[in-house]
Amino acid sequence: MKKLTQAIALAGVMTAAAVPAVQAEVEVSASAAVANMYLWRGQDLGNGAAAVSGDLTVSSGGAYAGVWTSSGDTELGQEYDLYLGYGGEAGDFSYDVSAWTYVYSGDDAVNGRGNTFETSDLIISGAYGPVSASYYYVLAGNDDYSYFTLGAEAGAFSATLGQADDGDEDYTHLDLSYAYNDNISFTLSKVVDQSLDIDEDAGAVDEDTKVVVSYSLPIEL
Repeated sequence: MKKLTQAIALAGVMTAAAVPAVQAEVEVSASAAVANMYLWRGQDLGNGAAAVSGDLTVSSGGAYAGVWTSSGDTELGQEYDLYLGYGGEAGDFSYDVSAWTYVYSGDDAVNGRGNTFETSDLIISGAYGPVSASYYYVLAGNDDYSYFTLGAEAGAFSATLGQADDGDEDYTHLDLSYAYNDNISFTLSKVVDQSLDIDEDAGAVDEDTKVVVSYSLPIEL
């Protein structure tokens, strides 16, 4: 909790420093999406069930805050995430720093994750041209866990290599995506390496190739 409080305070300082003498215009944006599965870091959290999601973001200059919600995964149920961040650009280089907390509305006695701020990340991202990288630092939750991605884009095509490390257990996944247009996209995702044996360890990650079709729609406000 202390780390999360410090991160929010830092974000507040960054936001205040970024506000120019003339107050920036406040913008509100929203979108909704549906996909044939809830793909999260190379895993299907819905065990094949479709997922419906939506977001609402308020931004001013480079600062932003909002909420993202999803129909949820099989184990933890309905989810909503709260986020606060700041991003900007300098020539071909872009950056973003944000704090996210993941909230599940199920009974705490069942999943232990029903309280805001109990599972939170600080996400630091940077990109230069078509190449990007992100690091997820745990603010609250499992301190042994970390997640890192490398990405690249070429027109409508993109690739993301992600590595999740949970102490003695880790895995690497590769996502290949194609954006047919602004609304429809396709993704192939596969776990390409992991420390556990898929045939012997109960905690091993499913290595089957996953095919995701998603449709997103911006909402006019």
